[in-house]
Amino acid sequence: MSQQPGQLTFVAPRRAKPARHLADLSMADRRAAVTELGEKAFRADQLSRHYFERLTTDVAAMTDLPAASRDKLAQLLPSLLTPVKELTTDGGTTRKTLWKLFDGALVESVLMRYPDRVTMCVSSQAGCGMNCPFCATGQAGLTRNMSTAEIVEQVVAGARALAAGEVPGGPGRVSNVVFMGMGEPLANYKQVIGAVRRLVDPAPHGLGISARGVTVSTVGLVPAIGKLAEEGLPVTLALSLHAPDDELRDTLVPINTRWKVSEVLDAAWAYAAKTKRRVSIEYALIKDINDQEWRADLLGKLVRNKLVHVNLIPLNPTPGSKWTASRPEDERAFVRRLEFHGVPVTVRDTRGREIDGACGQLAAADV
Repeated sequence: MSQQPGQLTFVAPRRAKPARHLADLSMADRRAAVTELGEKAFRADQLSRHYFERLTTDVAAMTDLPAASRDKLAQLLPSLLTPVKELTTDGGTTRKTLWKLFDGALVESVLMRYPDRVTMCVSSQAGCGMNCPFCATGQAGLTRNMSTAEIVEQVVAGARALAAGEVPGGPGRVSNVVFMGMGEPLANYKQVIGAVRRLVDPAPHGLGISARGVTVSTVGLVPAIGKLAEEGLPVTLALSLHAPDDELRDTLVPINTRWKVSEVLDAAWAYAAKTKRRVSIEYALIKDINDQEWRADLLGKLVRNKLVHVNLIPLNPTPGSKWTASRPEDERAFVRRLEFHGVPVTVRDTRGREIDGACGQLAAADV
């Protein structure tokens, strides 16, 4: 359901939950679940090794498990994501997949292979309740939260494709995960933290991805940023700021009507101080809206001398939007002003724009 301008949805609609999956559970809970099924606890370790290391859910191939136990244990490996459509660009090294969840909800993930890394951009909600007017996902409204396993499965699917050599460049592995797909990750806090733990825990507990390779994005849910800082997970925090002044940010990022720029940045600096991790400030450059040099100066003054990096994103067009990317000369001027203040800044590579797989374009349109 679409939302009225400025409307925020923090609580997802109540819907049926997906089946319990191995990836929803800590190792201790997996052992308990296996025991409930009448199996010995160590079977959970074997099952975990197949899923997180060998990337398989086919119990018939799990020859170290007794044949009589396989069907029972298969209950912990239900099918959660069904691929509906896949689009590729960049010679096949950028792949966007549209997934159907068990209840018909649609989400998207994007795999991006670079010469030195492979990044998976994952969704954490079906839709989004934060209602940013320049974002396709935000215009769709919030359908529901995703489960921990539904989030993890997007990464495992990408890992399978890489391991099988389906992505040009030969066999590989996922090195980076960014929670920048559909949804506001910190509005689905418990499930997202569970997913991060499954991603970074060493095998067979999880996928063994470095926490430094995981980025959690937020529009600025201040209390949740504080909670994240206490989790002991040194992931990168990416703050979607998009405007340095409250007057404009109230419109571009409606959560700003709840927590102002100064409060959000204070929470970000506290996160950096606690985790020793540099905060990424995400800023979509929108022609004649937020790309003025005076705004670059204001942003520079707000973030200079902090543990920070500014990531400028040329606005990716979405159907029917009145807004578009900044002029190249205005983009260059914005960069120069930030550099004048000594602020580290880069302009993001707009991977996936041709397949509506770039930032702000994920809308999960069905075939």
